[in-house]
Amino acid sequence: MVNISIRATDKQIPDDQLVEALKKSIEGRSLKKILLLPPDITRLHSYAGKITALYYQLLKDTCQVDIMPALGTHDPMPEHECVEFFGPEIPFSAYIPHRWKEDVVKIGTVPAEYVKEVSEGLIDYPIDVEVNEKLLDPTYDLIISIGQVVPHEVVGMANYSKNVFVGCGGKTIINRSHFLGAVYGMERLMGKDNSPVRSVFDYAEAHFIKDLPLMYVLTVTTVEQGLAMLQGLYIGRERILFENAIAQSQALNFILLDRAPKKVVVYLDEREFKSTWLGNKAVYRTRMAIADDGELLILAPGVKKFGEDAGIDLLLRKYGYVGRMKVLEAYKANQDLQENLSAAAHLIHGSSDGRFSITYAVEQLTQAEVEGVNFNYMKLTDAVKRYDPTQLKDGWNVMPDGEEIFYISNPAIGLWADRKKFLG
Repeated sequence: MVNISIRATDKQIPDDQLVEALKKSIEGRSLKKILLLPPDITRLHSYAGKITALYYQLLKDTCQVDIMPALGTHDPMPEHECVEFFGPEIPFSAYIPHRWKEDVVKIGTVPAEYVKEVSEGLIDYPIDVEVNEKLLDPTYDLIISIGQVVPHEVVGMANYSKNVFVGCGGKTIINRSHFLGAVYGMERLMGKDNSPVRSVFDYAEAHFIKDLPLMYVLTVTTVEQGLAMLQGLYIGRERILFENAIAQSQALNFILLDRAPKKVVVYLDEREFKSTWLGNKAVYRTRMAIADDGELLILAPGVKKFGEDAGIDLLLRKYGYVGRMKVLEAYKANQDLQENLSAAAHLIHGSSDGRFSITYAVEQLTQAEVEGVNFNYMKLTDAVKRYDPTQLKDGWNVMPDGEEIFYISNPAIGLWADRKKFLG
């Protein structure tokens, strides 16, 4: 199996070097049928769209190329999103939707004793490992999982086997892994390699999919003026490649602030963020930075619902982002939350537990809907009039009246924390 590690020596890895690396990753193989597992458009700045398109161009004349975006619980991608993310050269017929409730098969179980051990006794249930049945199709000569390594609120650092077990996973592993991370505490794991959830994925990788013809293509990116910059490329199967990508992402995507901002303003690109399920990255990725009694204002032109899945959307509306303890009480008392642990986990993640206020500035949800889930509401037009994303720069800004804010143009590309609190 090939091992490729490239770090940008300038602003980004040049396209010709990227293409040569992708060619090298598949050379010498007899490939007749291949499955690509990229993320969806919610990872717009991952560089995975371009890499998927390049693999398609390299292989389409000699090989059947199927593309199954690793949706997890997200909505399937319509054709216009596929064109925007992957480019116009790939026919829509090449895409296969991952249906997380219908198309999965159980391949094993992570024992309760192991889950209890890695969670320090907090959780003691077993976790059934389910993946899309396509991954077990023996006619595929190669499966390529493509995605970005970046700080993450559930597992610590996104990608590697998470793209398989969550992105292409089923209800049980999605629900139970998310709840495991929430109960353990996301502030204990964000930005770190080792976490209880990652340990579960590592167990499943070693015990249940080691014989799959699987290759990981991992990216590390930054964003300049709205454009993704490919800083790192790691291709292979060995975990050391993931660890190297983590080290680079921690250096580039983890922003430590010398003082905690009282007000943070976050913009959510409407192409990426259409729900609070996704948009609450604005909460997850800034919660370790915001000062006590501070304010988070989220500019969310594309947000029109709460959950990506209709059933989860109803649960989020029913219970709301009311804080960790109230959500845990609701979980213990209500079967619908017990059967949808990822929703319970998300409700825990999306609350500040009263430490700072969270305001959603929207135009596609009503004030009653926003306040009904325990967020503050602001009209998007009013918010943008004062905090114009086209005029703000990432980082500290001083408004004309002297108000100081910290602005983030895309919360998905990093993790922000108060240096004193984080380092002690």
